Amino acid sequence: MQLEERTVRKNYIYRGKIVSLRCDDAQLPDGRACKREVVEHPGGAAVLCVKDGCVALVRQFRYAYGEAIYEIPAGKLNAGEDPQPAAARELEEETGLHARELVLRFILYPTPGYTNERIYIYEAVGVSAGEQRLDEGEFLNVEYVPVKAVLSMIESGEIRDAKTIVALQRYALEHGGEF
Repeated sequence: MQLEERTVRKNYIYRGKIVSLRCDDAQLPDGRACKREVVEHPGGAAVLCVKDGCVALVRQFRYAYGEAIYEIPAGKLNAGEDPQPAAARELEEETGLHARELVLRFILYPTPGYTNERIYIYEAVGVSAGEQRLDEGEFLNVEYVPVKAVLSMIESGEIRDAKTIVALQRYALEHGGEF
C-alpha cells in the first residue's frame, strides 16, 4: 500500500524564533485532499555524558510544563547548523564539560504526529572539565547523579523528559541491561 502523502501547498500561520506553524493543503495516498498541521522546528542536539560513574543532568524550569525538570544537556539547532558541533556547544555551555569525541547514538522523533523536529543524541567520550557559559536568560543547575540512581529516577517518574529517558535506557541496554 502506498503510504506517502503529498504537500500541495504550505500555508504559514505563524513564524516565530523557535517554531513556525503551518496548516498545509495535502493529498492522501488515495488522492483525496486533506489538511495537515505542522509545527516546524529546526531540531536539537543532546548529549549523554557519563563521567566517573555519574550522569551529567541539568535541571531547569520549563515554562510550557510549569516545572523544573531533569534533562541531559541539550539545545536547539540554529538554521542549517550541523548537530555535532551544536551538541559540543550545548554540553560546554550548560555543564562546562568538554568531550574529546561525540558519538551519534541515534536520531529521535519526539512527536511525529505534528512536528518535524529531530533530536540528535550523542554520547560524550573523553570528558574533561571546562567553563560553564550559560546563554543570556538561561538558568539551570548541573547535577552529577550516580548512574544507578538515574534508573530509579526514571522508574519513579522523577525524570520525564523523553530524550533523556531514551538516551539513558539505551545506555543501560548497551551495558548489560543495568547501570
